[in-house]
Amino acid sequence: MNKVLLVTGGGRGIGAATARLAARDGFSVAVNYVRDRTAAEQLANEIGGIAVQADVASEADVVRMFEEVDRKLGRLTALVNNAGVVDRGTRVESMTAERIARMFAINVTGSFLCAREAVKRMSTRHGGRGGSIVNVSSIAAKLGGAGEYVDYAASKGAIDTFTLGLAKEVGGEGIRVNAVRPGIIRTEIHVASGDPARVDRIGASAPLGRAGDPEEVAALIVWLLSEAASYTSGALLDVSGGR
Repeated sequence: MNKVLLVTGGGRGIGAATARLAARDGFSVAVNYVRDRTAAEQLANEIGGIAVQADVASEADVVRMFEEVDRKLGRLTALVNNAGVVDRGTRVESMTAERIARMFAINVTGSFLCAREAVKRMSTRHGGRGGSIVNVSSIAAKLGGAGEYVDYAASKGAIDTFTLGLAKEVGGEGIRVNAVRPGIIRTEIHVASGDPARVDRIGASAPLGRAGDPEEVAALIVWLLSEAASYTSGALLDVSGGR
């Protein structure tokens, strides 16, 4: 069976590391991006995949993206819901409705929309042959993000619940659904927080004494996509250096 994977937010960080590793594991990979076309296309050329522009918070964009993957790579068998945003660290009392809405639109609604389209293609109810979905959550869902990112943590808490519910909903249709919860990982997302130095500062306080690398998260994601994880579904797996 041809293995076809879509990685949202795949042009950098954990998404890019996942795309590279999955391609080495035999997947045909679609790399989704919003703005950085150059990075996504360079990665797609490197791994023999395709780059697909779409804003996951836009229903029309998501539908178009999946149709493009259908045309260019064939029927989807795997999805990594990796696209996500964070904002500058602040307390809840200073958060605007616009900030919160953006956070949930991308981190939560985007994951729902992409999973919806993936299920339509993977589910045996719809003529599919099954598949695997991995949602990228965060250890923040367990820790709460107090004083910095309660909105981000709450959005990832929603992803955890989404993972559990969807796993039960589609498990009998040949689809496994799991989530990974990274801790502090060396990616560019921290630049948006206004405190890029926090990677090393917070990472040093983990029981393992360091921040993680994207490849360490990608290895678990690709394992979850593989047949080696054939009896794993509804799992929330921490990749957080012991937190």
